[in-house]
Amino acid sequence: RVGLIVPAYLIPYGIATLVFGLLADRLGIHRVMFASLAAFAILTALTATAASIEQIALWRVLTGLGASGVVPLGLALVGRLYPYEQRGRPLGWLFGAMAGGMAFGSPAGAMLVPFVGWQGLFLVVGAAGAGILLLFLPYRRIIAAAVQPVAGTFGDLFRGYKSLLGTPRGQRTYGYVLVNSMFHSGVFTWLGVYFEQRHGVGPVGVGLALLGYGVPGFLLGPMIGRAADRWGRARLLPLGLALSAVAAALLILGFPLILAPVVAMLLSLGYDMTQPLFGGIVTSLGGKRPGQAMGLNVFMLFVGMGLGSLIFGEMLRFGFEVSLGLFTMVELGLAAMSIRLFRSEVVQVRSS
Repeated sequence: RVGLIVPAYLIPYGIATLVFGLLADRLGIHRVMFASLAAFAILTALTATAASIEQIALWRVLTGLGASGVVPLGLALVGRLYPYEQRGRPLGWLFGAMAGGMAFGSPAGAMLVPFVGWQGLFLVVGAAGAGILLLFLPYRRIIAAAVQPVAGTFGDLFRGYKSLLGTPRGQRTYGYVLVNSMFHSGVFTWLGVYFEQRHGVGPVGVGLALLGYGVPGFLLGPMIGRAADRWGRARLLPLGLALSAVAAALLILGFPLILAPVVAMLLSLGYDMTQPLFGGIVTSLGGKRPGQAMGLNVFMLFVGMGLGSLIFGEMLRFGFEVSLGLFTMVELGLAAMSIRLFRSEVVQVRSS
């Protein structure tokens, strides 16, 4: 039941990005982004009022719906501020911050709860969101100038999605974003349960074991992005997918607990060498509607994360070996196919 809280946030988040992307193209990225960040801060703080798992899940659904204008529009903004051949580094920073937040938040939450309670944790995160909103309000004019609103009808909307998914480049990129996010979310969401069952560690120990997950993205994200800009995404994507599969395979084989952060780090490195690179490709697909293109990307990303968490959790009735084995084989298959499918993603690729 507690495991359902994760997809309760991620799936509505992904679905709502389609709406926020459209609104951003029509109303302006800065308006929608700041309104969404305000909704995140308020709804996260209100989650502290929940009196049951069901109420927490409901608040997480509402928070996912309200907060989903931040990440996709941040990615779309990068696409407007930097040319395609220079987007790798800023996208590396952005995805590295996402991975670092997940990794550092896990041990921080486990260590803070004994002192502030789980309700206090939601209040702290809500207050942090409000602080970030106030910090970035002075930059609203810069953001507004970077991306001008685009008028259009619902017919234009559907034609936009048809255009994004109507080319082989768009189909393979969005497809990989979906399946790759299912893999990473499925494995990472249940990694704490794995360490608890296999090694008997408590909440703080689980948090420390997961700490390595954010290190590669936090430290190496910009370097990975720069490498993609310099050598092309065709060389890095297969390697990143293969590293992810290797990390999952190590979980099947087993290892000393002291190496848990290293395995988490390897899993994270696989993520940092794939999803940001896919995001860079998507920023070149949107044309005059970057919000719509990135909204579809984040829809695939977060819906994939929610589905991956659900599927992996359901498969756990057959044991970790079966779940990890299936996810590993799928990721290895993606790695093998990516060598051919993304061979055209070399430096300065401009079209399909």
